Amino acid sequence: MWIRERILPPGYLINVYDNRSVMAEKNKGAKNTRKSRMIALSSTEKEYVFTNPLDRKVKYMGETLQIKLYEDPNGFSYVLWKNKKYPLEIIEKNQNRYTVMLNGVWHSFTIETPFSLKRKKFLESQAGTSSSVTIDAPMPGKIVEVLVEEGADVKAGEPILILEAMKMQNEISSHVDGVIRKIAIRQNDSVMKDDLLIEIEKH
Repeated sequence: MWIRERILPPGYLINVYDNRSVMAEKNKGAKNTRKSRMIALSSTEKEYVFTNPLDRKVKYMGETLQIKLYEDPNGFSYVLWKNKKYPLEIIEKNQNRYTVMLNGVWHSFTIETPFSLKRKKFLESQAGTSSSVTIDAPMPGKIVEVLVEEGADVKAGEPILILEAMKMQNEISSHVDGVIRKIAIRQNDSVMKDDLLIEIEKH
């Protein structure tokens, strides 16, 4: 088995370009070409704004990037960036939630309108703030390695375990800064989608 190296373009670019086909389907036959503002919300609650219809030029950290989405005659999709092709696949689509794979790296996100995002934040504020969060399996697979121990401090974005799925090994990272309170799995365990993996108490 092997680990596919993380490469540019940044993960959020899939959040934008995966939705080209989704938006195109919604806009079939539409005469109104006015652009609307949309937000891709990552699993770590980071927001990436894009427009519908999509521009081929996007900005990341102040830099303008020229990107294309290409589909070959066999139906395989690629992101074209700096004359390189990066394979792109939609793994799961459930209402406004997506899981996609770009060059072997998995990304989960939701697509929000400004109104739906505002409503989401309002409902979360009314529900109260929990002191802990859970890390659930994003897809069925096998636990290759647990990278943390109970009681250990972790930072948002820090890898906490490696999950093997579809013959690829994927790093699963913490969404928050906190302390590992519970590890519900062990090395070589098989898990199903949404199974509890690790519980973290937020700082």
